[in-house]
Parts: sequence; structure tokens; C-alpha cells
Amino acid sequence: MRRSSRRTLLLSLGLPTLLVVVQQQLLLRQPPRVEQLRQAPASSGPAALQVRFSRPMAASNVGKDSRLDPPLRHRWLGKGSSLLLTLEDGQRIEGPLDVLLAGTDPRGLPLPPSRWHWDPRPMVLAVVQVRGGEQLQLRRHDGGWKPISPIWRSIPVMLPLGDGSAVAVASQLADGRLRLWRIPLRQDNPRRAEDLRERIRIDRPVALAAEPVAFSHFSSNRRGDLLVQSGRLEVDGSSTVVHTADGRIQTLTIEAGGPIRLAPEGGAMLVPEPEGLSLQTLPPSLGGSEPPRRQTLPGSRDLSSFCPQSGRALLLRHWPDYRRSLELVEPGQAPRQLWLGGEALLASACSRGGERVWALLLEGMAQPRLSVASFDAAGRLLQRRSLPDWEAEPGAGLHWDPSTGQLLTVLRPQAAADSRQPARAVLIDGEQLSIQPLGLPVSQAQWLPGG
Repeated sequence: MRRSSRRTLLLSLGLPTLLVVVQQQLLLRQPPRVEQLRQAPASSGPAALQVRFSRPMAASNVGKDSRLDPPLRHRWLGKGSSLLLTLEDGQRIEGPLDVLLAGTDPRGLPLPPSRWHWDPRPMVLAVVQVRGGEQLQLRRHDGGWKPISPIWRSIPVMLPLGDGSAVAVASQLADGRLRLWRIPLRQDNPRRAEDLRERIRIDRPVALAAEPVAFSHFSSNRRGDLLVQSGRLEVDGSSTVVHTADGRIQTLTIEAGGPIRLAPEGGAMLVPEPEGLSLQTLPPSLGGSEPPRRQTLPGSRDLSSFCPQSGRALLLRHWPDYRRSLELVEPGQAPRQLWLGGEALLASACSRGGERVWALLLEGMAQPRLSVASFDAAGRLLQRRSLPDWEAEPGAGLHWDPSTGQLLTVLRPQAAADSRQPARAVLIDGEQLSIQPLGLPVSQAQWLPGG
């Protein structure tokens, strides 16, 4: 009886182990497969694609057997089961790309070839003026416009999330207060070549706050986290809340002298304070460091724009004699001045780590003259183009897209004193500084990342 019990115990212990070994051997004999494709943030080129396989793959083998059509210059980076396809800098993407994925794993087992449809180009997201108010619309690459929100009385604030998964919106009520919304978007990009569904699907708006607020400001990073600053007229009615990409909500106890901006790479935020700009890490639960870190850049400075590469940004500095300067900030270095002048610097943008910088400038008081200028990393003026037929739209910003080599802003055609023309979304070529107005009357426009 005792021997039988011992045999039973050994069988019960050994059988699961044997099953695990058999299962591992079967899995090893199966060919590798593609588990996930997603567009990745590209800091050094026009676009990048993250590919995750079911087992480690050699980048050299995948690069040798895979194909890209059109055949743009590209590289495969990384090791293990996650590889990165990155397009080399200096190329413009004119249309969608077809990706053939193939290769072998280290044991020589082939990856079954698969074809994917990938469009790295962002779409123009705009607040369009329509009958009855304003509406969020997407401009497709074929030139058509697609509504993605209800028609609201007014949309004073909107921001696409940095991963392209949603849009944060503030709609205005009749009494001037704001309702805060999140409009989820599902982007099938990249998708299998045989998938003929529309690239973007829109879900219903979801309320970000239970009650209307008096003001709001949004900021997002490439992870898809959303920071919401809002306030009501009641005492202690202001709040700063972070909605993470995985659905968590956390309130920050922080005092700021203006709009807070999340750092693009995540884990930190740029906070305006009376003594200057402060870079602070987020709480560890939101991807920040432990213990918290804080760095302050003194002086009268405002954030103008972030650059694609981590830790680099453009700052607008105000001088006592009313001049302004544009500065490039890099990790571990003092701000480097790129431009100094008496004109109003309305907006800026930069490529990669600041190798190329663009600025919208306004000079003159009685008859303001608008122009767009480009500089290199040393601050040398490369080109400047006057825009005599256009007026600046306040707060429009200047947004760079490395995949198409274009800038996006909102300008208003100059008109006679007794008439006022509606503003237009305008594309600016990053090399020639030529402009292309888009069709519909808008009040705001930004790029929606490709997902």
C-alpha cells in the first residue's frame, strides 16, 4: 500500500513536468509568428514600426528577407523578440507603404511571410465651423473630411493624444462653462493587406469630468497619457488630473503658474513657476522616478515647443528691453540662443534634436507683417518667406510632421477692414516654406498621430 502510494505521488509530480517539456518542444518546432505591429514614435527619422515576434529573431535575417514598397531607405534595429523598422532621415512619404515581413529565427525556422498596409502619415485634425456651431473633423489623405464629434456650440480647446488613441475636447455651454470630453479612436494602422476596413473608427465621447468647469488645459505624451488642468469658480475648485493610457486616474497636488506640459517621452512634466520653468518627475505610479527630482531653469521663459528627440525643446525668452529670443535646450547643456529680435515670435517647431527650426514671426504695429523663417542648429537663418496675404490666428501653434516634411498651422486670409475672412488650416513646406491652404473654415488644427 505504501509503495503504491509512493508510485502514485511520483506520477502526479512527474506528469505535469513531462507535459511542460513536451509542450516546450512542440512550441520550439513551430515556426515563429508576428504577434504585434504598431507604429512607434520616431525621434531620428520620418517614421518607425515596432514588430513583436513570438520568439527571438535576428534583425539581419528579417532585414534581408523583408521588403518595403516603395523601397525607402530603412534599417532594422534591436534584438530578441522585438525589432524596430526605422526609416532613414531625409525622405518624404508620399503615400501608404506595403510591408512584407519574412525571415528566419536562430534555429533556421522560417517566419511565414505576411503583408501589411502601413501609412505613417498623420491626418489633419481640425475644429471646423459648421452650421449650428463647431465640429471636430479629420481630413483624410484623399482630401475628404470626416466628422468625429457632435456639433457643439463652440470648441475652444482640443488636443489629440500623443499615441493617436483619442482626442481630448472642451465644448462650451451657453453660460460659457466647459464640458470636458474624451473621444476614443481605434486606428488599424498598420493592418493586414487584405483588411479593407476604414483606417480609423470613432467611439462615442466619454465625459472627463462630472461637472462643467470654467477653464481647462490639456497635455499629452507619446504614451497616450492625458493631463487635465481645470477649474471651477468655487474656492479650491482647480485640479490637475492625469488619465493614464491604461485607464488609471490620479490627482496631482501641484501649484503651477500656468499650463503644465507633459514631457513627450513620459515620466516628467514641465511646470511654469514664478522663478522660472521647472522640470519635475511624475509620481512613480505614473512612470516617474523615486525619489522625485526637480530641475529649475530661471528667467522669464515660456515653453515654445518640444523637439522629437528626448529632452530637447525650444524656449521663448523675454528680455527687459522687450526683445525676445528663441533658445534650444538640450540635456546637460545651457540653453543655446538661435534667434534674437524685436518681432513677436508666435510659434515654433523643430525637427529631430533641433537640426532644423522654424518660427512664425510678426513685425510692425500699425500694419503687422507675418513671415515664416527657418534656422539651422547654430541659429543661422536658412530662409525667410513673407506671408503678406495672411494674418496669424492667435494660439494656433506650428506643428512639424517629419513623414511628409510639412508644418501645420492656422492662418486667416487678409481682408478689407469691413469684412473678416474665416481662418484656414495651412500646410507649409519645410524646405521651400511655400504654403497650401486647406478648404474648410477652421479655428484650430493639429496633427493626429498615425496610431
